[in-house]
Amino acid sequence: MRVERHQDANSFLAQAGEFLGAREAEHNLILGLSGRLRTEPRTYGEDPYFAVALDDERVVAVTMRTPPHNLILSEVDDDQALGPLADDAQDAFESLPGIGGPRAAVERFVPLWQERTGASARAVMRLRIYRAEHVDRPAGIPGAMRPYEERDRELAIAWMDAFVDEAMAEPPPETSEEWLERRKDDPDSGISMWEVDGAVVSMGSYGGPTPNGARIGPIYTPPDQRRRGYGSALTADLTQLQLDRGRRFCFLFTDLANPTSNSIYQQIGYRPVSDSAQWAFE
Repeated sequence: MRVERHQDANSFLAQAGEFLGAREAEHNLILGLSGRLRTEPRTYGEDPYFAVALDDERVVAVTMRTPPHNLILSEVDDDQALGPLADDAQDAFESLPGIGGPRAAVERFVPLWQERTGASARAVMRLRIYRAEHVDRPAGIPGAMRPYEERDRELAIAWMDAFVDEAMAEPPPETSEEWLERRKDDPDSGISMWEVDGAVVSMGSYGGPTPNGARIGPIYTPPDQRRRGYGSALTADLTQLQLDRGRRFCFLFTDLANPTSNSIYQQIGYRPVSDSAQWAFE
């Protein structure tokens, strides 16, 4: 078992792309990030980190990181890869803020990192990945989706702040304004609003394209507009938009602590694929 480190996304994907693509939904975050980094290596500020674990010449696991974000772990086909990957990450970074990835694999990695660094660790979020190959659009929802416009800027930033406060266990490394600028300027991403009688009542986004798919989210509806189907309808229309553009499927993440979101997305065609987890190191 050995680990090879890559300096850029092109060489990383040349070696690990087939391994990642075989489970595209499970690896949608790694594929989406590394795909963007192929053309804009400094998208997220610092140089990215890529590591591939090999058993002889067979890829069995990978990690990547866009500092100052968490380390991201792939599915792991051989647990013997976890120790060498932890060693390489320790060699590359003095410390890590956390790790995310497939729940079972992450929970096996965490104690190895603690043994090496003495860091404490705590689970901050458990998530489920869903995939949709078709859309069952909810009927009878008033309003329609439209693209983000610059007049939505103040509202979009405020709603993204609210989404972070409500849905994310840890503050993200970028501000809501930085998120907005990155999403609206990325040709592979977009932001849309759901409007009813001239009033915006929900906001959604998409990005992180993979070879055959795209990731939907975040979706945010303010509390006073919930339980009316706006978020479901917006998610359905964003998903259909991607499918109409030639994507074979779309992905999204839900917080397992939120039974409502796990229910409504299944009603519009999303099916569970696997569970993932985020842990913080201190």
